[in-house]
Amino acid sequence: MFLLGTLVNGALIIIGTLLGKLFHRIPEGMKVTIMHAIGLAVMVLGLQMGLKSDNFLIVILSLVIGAVLGEAWALEDKLNSLGVWLEKKIGSNGKGSISEGFVTATLIFVIGAMAIIGALDSGIRGDHSVLYTKSIIDGFTSIILTTTLGIGVLFSAIPVMLYEGLIALFATQINVIVPQALLNQFITEMTSAGGIMIFAIGLNLTGLIKIKVANLLPAILVTGIIVSFLYEYHRFFN
Repeated sequence: MFLLGTLVNGALIIIGTLLGKLFHRIPEGMKVTIMHAIGLAVMVLGLQMGLKSDNFLIVILSLVIGAVLGEAWALEDKLNSLGVWLEKKIGSNGKGSISEGFVTATLIFVIGAMAIIGALDSGIRGDHSVLYTKSIIDGFTSIILTTTLGIGVLFSAIPVMLYEGLIALFATQINVIVPQALLNQFITEMTSAGGIMIFAIGLNLTGLIKIKVANLLPAILVTGIIVSFLYEYHRFFN
């Protein structure tokens, strides 16, 4: 079953969120300190990912063009509106913002190489080991995020399953159409661009600044376009 890894990932996010709700009564001061600790850890993770680029100019161009597109499409506002809609539907009266929890968790769980590599392995070889590992990491992360951001983290399971599920569904076609060298280069540069977004999420969690990270998401698509162009350019002229 090629969607098994994806389903497990979504399930562990939901389970982690429900477990995290058990700790929602911790003192407010402790929540703030935990949030800062999470933010710092996320920043270090993002920094590690951001340094993996083989050509940082690609990352810079992708982020700049992606930011222009994201602002034009108002992706952050649309994601926040979806979170607010969910908040109204379930009638939340907790302190945590469903919108903030949903957006933050979605970005953390979706951005990164493990989702793409794991979904491709699931779809092509039926090997779910990468997604199982990601599921465990996401499950524990959702516990921690829920203690400070609330039940909104649970709803991030939906875009995560859609994203990974679509990649797994079309994995065979991707493997046939996209050369392995091109795919490897894309994953490397996408990981770096995604790492910078993760770093920005960490800054947001610490409260130092408010960056519209969702508006940077088109950078992933732009990375693919730039890498593909450079690959074909070098292949044609070499």
